[in-house]
Amino acid sequence: MNKNTDTSAAQAAQPSIERIRHELRMRTLTVSEARYLTPNMIRICLTGPELAGFTSLSPDDHVKIFLPDGDGQELQKRDFTPRYYDPQSMTLTLDFVAHEGGPATRWAQQASVGQQLQLGGPRASQCLSGDIRRWLLIGDETALPAIGRRIEELPAGVSVTSLVAVPSAADEQRWQTRAALSAHWLHRDLHEAADAAPFLRQLGTLALEAGTFVWIAGEAAMVKAVRRYLINERGHDKAWLKAAGYWKQGVADSNEKSIDD
Repeated sequence: MNKNTDTSAAQAAQPSIERIRHELRMRTLTVSEARYLTPNMIRICLTGPELAGFTSLSPDDHVKIFLPDGDGQELQKRDFTPRYYDPQSMTLTLDFVAHEGGPATRWAQQASVGQQLQLGGPRASQCLSGDIRRWLLIGDETALPAIGRRIEELPAGVSVTSLVAVPSAADEQRWQTRAALSAHWLHRDLHEAADAAPFLRQLGTLALEAGTFVWIAGEAAMVKAVRRYLINERGHDKAWLKAAGYWKQGVADSNEKSIDD
């Protein structure tokens, strides 16, 4: 076991995940804003009366958006995190990674005010509860919407550490939060997205204290390697970890919602 291993999180009461189902609804929404948040992230704000009753209870919820393919013939489906929902202004915010080259990127790059987008969900929320004293959030660009939302929604004073890989310093994001945040950024090219080594090097410098819940998402091979390291080398209890492969390098429209052994 790695000598950096700290007191096991298992000493605290184990957290639980409650799956809360929602009525599945299809909505047609209108773009109210489209802009580059960073060089490789496009923020799209959507509005419309069909947002009435929209519910998203967990920062890693997903809606499914429906987009035309390259020929404009068939609809392509992609999962996206509801980055922010404002029920007062009836506005839903989605963030799109801008360098995938797929239908979602193409749509976001040309999106303009007044355009429409169809989406469905969330079908359900997986809500965490328990004696979670600290958070460790790990991911790449595709995980940034969920990571940013989690950080912003945490209560005042809660300790949270983020470790995120992006192409450059210009792609780093800043969050408004009441939590006690320690943000760590890795810079790497997209073709290195499956390489977990930069994450493992940085994780070797970070403590894993009792009561820490680890959330990991991003390129599937990277996520699996980081998960194995935390469990096998750092002795982190599986009950205190949630991992998801949002995409696979070289494979279109691929995701593993939950990564286990």
